[in-house]
Amino acid sequence: MERDKYVLAIDLGTGGPKTALVSMRGVVAGHELIPVETRHLPDGGVVQDPREWWAAITSSARRLLGSGIVSAADVVAVACTGQWGSTIPVDERGELAGDCVLWMDNRGEPYSAKVVGGRLQVGGYAPLKAWRWIRKSGGAPSPLGNDPTGHILYLRHEQPDVYARTAFFLEPVDYLNLKFTGRIAGTPASMVISWLTDNRDLTSARYDPELLRLSTLDPARLPPLQPASSVIGTVLPEVARDLGLPEGVQVVAGTPDLHSAAIGSGAVADYEPHMAISTTAWLSCHVAFKRTDAMRQIATIPSVMPGRYLLANNHETAGVCLQWLRDNVIVQDDGLLTGAVGADGYRAYDALAASVPAGAGGVIFTPWLAGERCPVDDRNVRAAFYNLSLRTTRAHMVRAVFEGVAYNARWMLEAVEKFVRRPLGAIRFIGGGAASDVWCQIHADVLDRPVHRVAEPLLANVRGAALFAGLVLGELQPSEISALARIDATFEPDPATRAAYDELYREYPGLYHRQRKMYARLNGRKDAPART
Repeated sequence: MERDKYVLAIDLGTGGPKTALVSMRGVVAGHELIPVETRHLPDGGVVQDPREWWAAITSSARRLLGSGIVSAADVVAVACTGQWGSTIPVDERGELAGDCVLWMDNRGEPYSAKVVGGRLQVGGYAPLKAWRWIRKSGGAPSPLGNDPTGHILYLRHEQPDVYARTAFFLEPVDYLNLKFTGRIAGTPASMVISWLTDNRDLTSARYDPELLRLSTLDPARLPPLQPASSVIGTVLPEVARDLGLPEGVQVVAGTPDLHSAAIGSGAVADYEPHMAISTTAWLSCHVAFKRTDAMRQIATIPSVMPGRYLLANNHETAGVCLQWLRDNVIVQDDGLLTGAVGADGYRAYDALAASVPAGAGGVIFTPWLAGERCPVDDRNVRAAFYNLSLRTTRAHMVRAVFEGVAYNARWMLEAVEKFVRRPLGAIRFIGGGAASDVWCQIHADVLDRPVHRVAEPLLANVRGAALFAGLVLGELQPSEISALARIDATFEPDPATRAAYDELYREYPGLYHRQRKMYARLNGRKDAPART
């Protein structure tokens, strides 16, 4: 009988790297997460030290490989996934030239605003510039400066010493590949967030001269591109010895977390949706076309599945709403204590939410704690509880948070179905929020379709990275992926809740439309967009 082949899979989240040993059949043999420090600087910067990433990854890998759960001889590949839109400067030897500027760092706003703006602008963009970017890449750098273009412009203007030492600006996944192989490379998938590639042709991996000119960035400081479905190289001998890996282990190009999550969910067929609920939330599927809806912040980007695009959108605050409620509203010592919300933590929420009927006593929560992107692009909108009364209890408020995130998912689903021009079916669920049975059931009821929870939903990214490695190395075929992302529970819509949820959801979009000008007045932006 042939032995299983394994992948050393790394998911570099903002909170720290998760390192795992995963078989090419999608079975996670073991995993470990080590948190890393995020530094919030006095000037508004948000940075991490990539040396901490590497120390955490190597420490976890040594422990996992030394534990005996998998023979090191059976590890045939390394696959990295994780956060994107963060920027790591490295010198010509591949050594760090400075800290990693995180995706939430917007110190480049003055420079990005100038690059994408103009005398006449809408939402911070000069219309002709936005059209040129979107026509080719599907998106455009943010005028807020919180993306690689903004980061590089900031370093060029405000930290010229770091900029002068920098030979290449890398995405986090590409930096990890450099540490494993000694090779500098990017892919159309990892670099799409820079909006500098012409994504109309999925067979081409190149930066576009017009977009480079618009960005004012130096193309010599961007990593050379190679196909996403390729091998970067083999693990360096000294790294292999340090970790206990055999020689010749291949390192695949790797993927951003959205791409690995899609594969790890098993939703790889066209129009087969998956939804992730973590700090944020998204609803995505693979499609065969390139399209952008700038008004609703929905776009398709190059997928790592051959000849396919992946639909991208984002609801800014989903799972974090529960953490906010616990840490800032609920203070009694009854199991709802401060700290990270994990699978065990959801049990207390589930019990409270399940103790009141669907509809939360008429209370509606709008989960816009940090503004919103999809289906409305408005950084000024904020969260609220509506229709509180003297009869409202903590249980009602907890259930209202569960339901509010689901209402927003329904609003987003309507926009996505309009975007893809067809109804979508059952949804595969991943992420920390999927650990809650009650939340899964509420989504099934509010969305009025089955929810299939993927087994070990918190490990979807490392599973997806490993399955992607199997595709790249020819060990797997795309048709096998769905079955390898096993479903551990299916939640069917409950007809008894239909009337209550439909009545409350009818009010939900109007809560935004009627209040958006107020949020603009209170939170500083006068040109708050009107969305449908």
